[in-house]
Amino acid sequence: MNVRTTAAAVFKAACPDCRGRFELAAGALRLAIGASHRTTFYSFTCPDCGSAVRKPAGERIVELLTGGGVRTLRLHSTV
Repeated sequence: MNVRTTAAAVFKAACPDCRGRFELAAGALRLAIGASHRTTFYSFTCPDCGSAVRKPAGERIVELLTGGGVRTLRLHSTV
């Protein structure tokens, strides 16, 4: 299925360190999907303070980020 969008997706985010609030383009975010909710998260660098931010991503967040073109890494178990 091909999905075409006419406008670039923008996501609202906040930094827990400096408490800055801002909007990020899909290219500024990364999504990692693991085997459980504990290993599924998204990350970005705060544009205000430069901190590396990592936040948990539930099913709805995963849907929104993947639908918006955020680069996704699928983590595989080594068991």
